Amino acid sequence: MSKRLHEDDIIVEEEDNSLPFFLLGVGLGVVAGILFAPQSGEQTRRLILDKTEEGVDYVKRRSTELQETAAEALERGKKTIQRRKDTLTAAVEAGRQAYREAAASESD
Repeated sequence: MSKRLHEDDIIVEEEDNSLPFFLLGVGLGVVAGILFAPQSGEQTRRLILDKTEEGVDYVKRRSTELQETAAEALERGKKTIQRRKDTLTAAVEAGRQAYREAAASESD
């Protein structure tokens, strides 16, 4: 489960670390159930192989999703930084212009 925190224009997501432990428990439960199931050795090996392949596929999908999420967060962060930089640049330029105008009116 993730938590979403809003800070100005940035959404920060904190991942809950219980998911990997849950998946580990499920995996161990499946393996224990398979090992004690009344099946032949060949059937058990095939079942373990199938479940392992499913696990590998899940990890690959989840990894891809996490990479996409990280890339999106990075892009949002870059845009936010650029907006703030543009705002700061505009404020500095406005200050310079105001100074120039004030200095010009004093010299007149």
